[in-house]
Amino acid sequence: MKRLSMLCAVLAGSLMAASGQKPMTPPKGGKLISDELIGIFFEDISSSADGGLYAELIQNGSFEFSPAERDGWGAGTAWRQIRPGHSLGTMEVRKTEGIHPNNPTYMRLYTERVKEYYDYDGWKGYGLENDGFKGISVKTGQHYEFSVFLRNAGAAKQVRIVLGVPQGWGKNPKILAEATLDVSSAQWQQYKAVLTPTDDCTNAVLQLLVLNTGVLDVDMVSLMPQDTYKGHGLRKDLAQALADLHPKFMRFPGGCVVHGGGDGFWNTYRWKTTIGPKEQRRQLKNTWGYHQSMGLGYYEYFQFCEDLGMQPLPILPCGVSCQGTNGGWGMKDQAQDVVPMSEMDEWVQDALDLIEWANGDPATSRWAKMRADAGHPKPFGLKYLGIGNEERISPEFCERFKYMYERIMKAYPEIIIIGTAGPGSHPGNPDLENGWRLAEELGMPIIDEHYYEPRDYFLTSRQYDQYPRNRKTKVYLGEYAAKDKKLIDALAEGLYLLHVERNADIVCMTSYAPLFAKKDATNWNPDLIYFDNERPYLTCSYYIQQMFGQSSGQYHYGDCVTFGEQETSNLQGQSVILNVKTRQLFVKLCNASSESKTAHIDLSRFKLKKTCTKTTLTGAADAENNYEAQPISPQQQTMKAAKKMTLQLAPYSFTMLQFSL
Repeated sequence: MKRLSMLCAVLAGSLMAASGQKPMTPPKGGKLISDELIGIFFEDISSSADGGLYAELIQNGSFEFSPAERDGWGAGTAWRQIRPGHSLGTMEVRKTEGIHPNNPTYMRLYTERVKEYYDYDGWKGYGLENDGFKGISVKTGQHYEFSVFLRNAGAAKQVRIVLGVPQGWGKNPKILAEATLDVSSAQWQQYKAVLTPTDDCTNAVLQLLVLNTGVLDVDMVSLMPQDTYKGHGLRKDLAQALADLHPKFMRFPGGCVVHGGGDGFWNTYRWKTTIGPKEQRRQLKNTWGYHQSMGLGYYEYFQFCEDLGMQPLPILPCGVSCQGTNGGWGMKDQAQDVVPMSEMDEWVQDALDLIEWANGDPATSRWAKMRADAGHPKPFGLKYLGIGNEERISPEFCERFKYMYERIMKAYPEIIIIGTAGPGSHPGNPDLENGWRLAEELGMPIIDEHYYEPRDYFLTSRQYDQYPRNRKTKVYLGEYAAKDKKLIDALAEGLYLLHVERNADIVCMTSYAPLFAKKDATNWNPDLIYFDNERPYLTCSYYIQQMFGQSSGQYHYGDCVTFGEQETSNLQGQSVILNVKTRQLFVKLCNASSESKTAHIDLSRFKLKKTCTKTTLTGAADAENNYEAQPISPQQQTMKAAKKMTLQLAPYSFTMLQFSL
């Protein structure tokens, strides 16, 4: 009963007014729906974390890049020696007596021929240079926190830290900021300095230079802007772009990242190695072909959810690998690795310990104490937990999923478990059918459906109108997108979301995917937000998601809007949503046709205030926002509110009216 009541809360919300005012009584005719319908899905794909949302400016600061991750990579990736041609010193990659077993690799610098304050061509020292993620972007007068772990194997050392503008091969950089560290400890010790650039630069480099002779060990080199999102280490502009979506939850860390993609179990994402001090986290090959520093780990994910007022939705592996393992993609003859049932207790325990880490009492739980020691004594309030991601719903998967599900429910019956239906949406898809069969057998609260389709699918499919209304299991549409990034594709997604909103008594959660993609490092298209080192680029689909995120509510009214006689049913759509917590009413109208359409709106049952806000997104059907320009963005105006209104909808447009009650 407790779990059922929590699921009801998903659909109805708490109905407590966020502003302190008393929630209103909804007029008759509304259907109770989920007010957590719009969320986000963050996966480290297309360099979304390192070099993206995670604000760290140094690449491979821990020297943990490996040839096993990519041919030609190694501990020296993203680094180069300074003054190697003058025989001032040498460097050596070492793996013994490192900072921590999870972080074994470091760089040893030998500087036998460096004289104290050696000055060659006006430049002092021998060492290393890093240019970050294709250039370090810094701003005048902003403060950047430099830190490094050093170990002195001899006499006291002075280490010069330089942030500079490269001037070309063989030339010294123009200095933007510098500091000197006095290093005396024969044990690993962290040293810090604050660098404040004297000029803007988009392609700066960082140099670490030893000024004395001897031996110095170097690890965990970091340069982080002080000004991060709410001081929690995330890049402000990208985090703000997510905040502006008004998401109600965040699914993380994947996606195929969860179970190691096509690499088997050796690089499966295990949450326990992503918490604690950064120097003690285990770094990992990314499923998408690059490196994960885990600077953005489970603690940061949960903290970000709290910062944005989102429910955390972590996804854990369930002892079955990605169906792409060993090249086995497709619906037939999929090649999956599975954990022996005799070893499944470890995977179960990971889930139980995660719940305890997130929700437990530090006085009685060692996992909760780790959370408190990291700076968060208050529980995170974990409500949802996903098990599995797009695995083939084989007999082996079903056996392992049930094993985990039953034991988690026995220990924590209040947790809402979200299962998986594999990829694909079409009838006859064996994973979809088998996933639903398993969900109904277990009485699973929510199942996660995924599909990427051409725009015509989203223009024409209204599949949730046909779903049985008496199922106990609700739908989380965890990954979806039209397969292009033009305005017409965004409108197709908007029409589909209007259909989903109408069925939000069945579909309780949705999240577009993928969320982020970095310019020149894109693994997948389309994406919701593109970015480079300087700024985000918001797509047409982003603005559609934003309007739906702004207009969440608990009641849907389907009889307030009609279209003119020339309506083309697949290309027009509408939704009227009431939020009784905020006492706001939203009317959403989509016209995906090439002709203007007329919408007749009757809001007689609602007590409207005098004005409303109209937001419109419109343009050419094939227009798209890109790196060079963003010609399309929502336009707002204030209008006089009326209970009966007639609106002309521009061709290729999405319109939202927002009323206060």
